[in-house]
Amino acid sequence: MFDKVLVANRGEIAVRVIRTLRELGITSVAVFSDLDRDALHVRLADEAYSLGGQTAAESYLNTDAILDVIRRSGAQAVHPGYGFFSENADFARAITAEGVKFIGPPPEAIEVMGDKISSRLAAEKGGVAGVPGRSEVLTSGDEVIAFGEEFGWPVAIKAAFGGGGRGMRVVPSADQAAAALESAQNEALKGFGRSECYVERYLTWPRHIEMQVLADTQGNTVWLGERDCSSQRRHQKLIEESPAPEFPDAVRQAMGQAAVDVSKACGYINAGTVEFLYQDGEFFFLEMNTRLQVEHPVTEFVVGMDLVELQLRVAAGDPLPFSQADIERRGHAIECRINAENPAKGRFLPSPGTITKFRRPDGYATRTDAGYDDGDTVSQFYDNLVAKLIVWGQDREHARRRMIRALEETEIEGIATTIPAHLAILTHPDFIAAKHSTKWVEETLDLSSVEAPIKPAEAPSDANGEALVERQVDVEVDGRRHRVRLWVPDVAPVVAAAGVAAGGAPRPRPAAAAAGGGGGAAGAGQVAVPMQGTIVKVLVAKGDSVDAGQPIAVLEAMKMENNVNADKAGTVAEIRVKAGDTVSAGDVIAVIE
Repeated sequence: MFDKVLVANRGEIAVRVIRTLRELGITSVAVFSDLDRDALHVRLADEAYSLGGQTAAESYLNTDAILDVIRRSGAQAVHPGYGFFSENADFARAITAEGVKFIGPPPEAIEVMGDKISSRLAAEKGGVAGVPGRSEVLTSGDEVIAFGEEFGWPVAIKAAFGGGGRGMRVVPSADQAAAALESAQNEALKGFGRSECYVERYLTWPRHIEMQVLADTQGNTVWLGERDCSSQRRHQKLIEESPAPEFPDAVRQAMGQAAVDVSKACGYINAGTVEFLYQDGEFFFLEMNTRLQVEHPVTEFVVGMDLVELQLRVAAGDPLPFSQADIERRGHAIECRINAENPAKGRFLPSPGTITKFRRPDGYATRTDAGYDDGDTVSQFYDNLVAKLIVWGQDREHARRRMIRALEETEIEGIATTIPAHLAILTHPDFIAAKHSTKWVEETLDLSSVEAPIKPAEAPSDANGEALVERQVDVEVDGRRHRVRLWVPDVAPVVAAAGVAAGGAPRPRPAAAAAGGGGGAAGAGQVAVPMQGTIVKVLVAKGDSVDAGQPIAVLEAMKMENNVNADKAGTVAEIRVKAGDTVSAGDVIAVIE
């Protein structure tokens, strides 16, 4: 086993890996950006090193910076978590070239399965059929139109090197093909560093069911069980559960074997997930995620295994300590992804900000995997996953009721979260009867009355007297983070009052943004952004005529693109932003007369 492991990630997955490393007596090494200097994963790690930068590209996607930390820390292995470099073959090769173990599959398997096009070909080689589609990279919207005319509309454009719903666009008609392809390519490039996309048939009412696989270096490959991930919005998962409800065991066994066949076809080693779409008793290969999944805890609850520990042991060369026949699945587990999003009226708008209160639920078979705590800030530059709440029950109904109790017990203030949407899903008759699909949340679930209140932080109180108190202070020496204790006067920090700049001058207050479908408006003709983010593209120019609801600009926040729409018809009198500008919630970006 390894003595020291570097975790090349952030947030809840970094915390998750660090905890297992601590249980195994392995020294953990964290890395952090300037924005994550005091993040939870940094506070929990045995050692922490600065990568510099703010955005993912400047920090967690900076290969040279991470390699430098590996050399300085003496780490023997790297766990990539999920996202960032977890499915990057070049990064895996760079790690291996340093004589350091990459805790994941071989680079060759990442290349085959990381490219969704080649993964379709590999699955076919293993005898597993995929969703009908083109196994070539798209070069123009005309190719999307040709495919749609042949197979019918709508069709799905997907990032060849992506996952998690990013870089995916559903195209309902030919006139939207070119714009959808450009948007998918842009989002894929920002999220995964590659812009290639492909097209496939879009199933009408599918369920998303995936298989957890494990493979060691001795040639043993097993499937642990399936997870139903059909509760989604924007093709991103909200709730996952295991086992899949209303799922025939004969199909389960066949899907499990198909997952093993796909894994062997690409020479897979370590933990991975083979994803399928299931509809009308048939299943189709979708893709393989060559990493640990966000939803892996539901499998851990059902099979009673620590998947991160198994990843470490496989990477160290140990054989799997069990065979397929040894695997026992007990009870039912459900996971809810608590994201910094406001689900009001079904819009799920990103909600970055500082968490002023975080009260976790407790109780039997109740687990919270969080990357944040009280006082931590959820940045617009990173993924919006705040925490995962996982429960286990003797059966699905038992688990469902336990999850409702745990969600109602959870308190998060300072940001909006998806908790109200989770409760709406879990209590809906369709979910209870397992009649939902990947399109159900957006097409059927009524979230018109859902609200996600954000309670403001309380103003700091004045401190009197000279009593000394102990403070934990972080300092950096040669880029390595250290924590020291100081005894200082108990004085509250000096902050600018609300609405007043540090020098005492009034601070301009942007007009409040009204909620809008992917955008907002500060008032009639005052087009404002509903959240902090970066302008990706301005779609109109001064003097253009626009209709109410027409997109004015594309705003990127938390790795997602959102349209900012006109609140009324008229003529564009003013454009106040350009591509690349950073804006805050409520900032007016255009004026319509």
